[in-house]
Amino acid sequence: MTATKRVIDATATAARLADISRAHVAEALKGKGLWLDLGALTLHVRSCAENLPAQLQACYPEFPFVTRSDWADVHVRLEPGRGLRRFIKPQAVFLADAREVFAPFPADSPLPLMEWGANWLIGQRTHHLLLLHAGALERDGRALVLPALPGSGKSTLTAALSHRGWRLLSDEFGAFDPMTGQFRAMLKPVALKNESIEVIRKFEPSACIGPIFPKTRKGDVAHMAASALAVRRRKEGARPGAIVLPRWEAGSPTKLQRASPETAFSSLAFNAFNYQLLGEAGFDAVLDIVRQSPAWELVYSDLDDAIKALDVEWQALPAGDWS
Repeated sequence: MTATKRVIDATATAARLADISRAHVAEALKGKGLWLDLGALTLHVRSCAENLPAQLQACYPEFPFVTRSDWADVHVRLEPGRGLRRFIKPQAVFLADAREVFAPFPADSPLPLMEWGANWLIGQRTHHLLLLHAGALERDGRALVLPALPGSGKSTLTAALSHRGWRLLSDEFGAFDPMTGQFRAMLKPVALKNESIEVIRKFEPSACIGPIFPKTRKGDVAHMAASALAVRRRKEGARPGAIVLPRWEAGSPTKLQRASPETAFSSLAFNAFNYQLLGEAGFDAVLDIVRQSPAWELVYSDLDDAIKALDVEWQALPAGDWS
């Protein structure tokens, strides 16, 4: 039995994180830690940060509560600031390999520090996968990939689609496995910023959104939890299906037009964390995705209208012929 199989077996019988007492979660974090199986990899978290247990339960509620495993791909630790920082403007400190690799956050905001730190480590260390800076969702066994720069409305659109019949794979990482030819889930909370927080609250009142963390380096941030279905199916991959290059533009009518394969290729390569590092393998992976995926450029301001337009194009694609 492989290490990966043992992790899967452990999560299959575990209770939901949301169902565990906060004291028990805190005790686990202070001890051997928690193992969060994200799908494509497993994140191991240890912490004495006072506020992290409640914030994890708010943003990872459907994840299994796993306190013992023999494998994790990424290990992180969050601790209170030392010295006078324990008493004057207390801080949370992020540690990787026992080193402090990020500036501290306020003590009441360990979750966004954990999220950004974990994302950085995943991007630095996960090179058996092509990692795209993209939202990724699944429907009909195929992946819809949204590569984009920050500020494009990618996360807002990804969050909205996940509440309209699409299974969330990731908000931050389009994780493509060249060995299987499939996108894999990297299932972490969707990071919503500034106005997007209220946009999604109004769009889908049932969305599970954690606390708002004000005045981060990206403004106000809140995290939308993945659904129970997305967590339950996080081991299921998805073949390339379509590429959408989103751009939110205030007041704009929805504009959805086909993009050339060359435009799609350059967008994927530019928005990949490790394209250059992978070299020929990265080129081949992007080419494989583009050859199987029609691409559109989307300009939008209204989520409902944008999703309707995407649904029409998706449903019009002939089964088995996605080029």
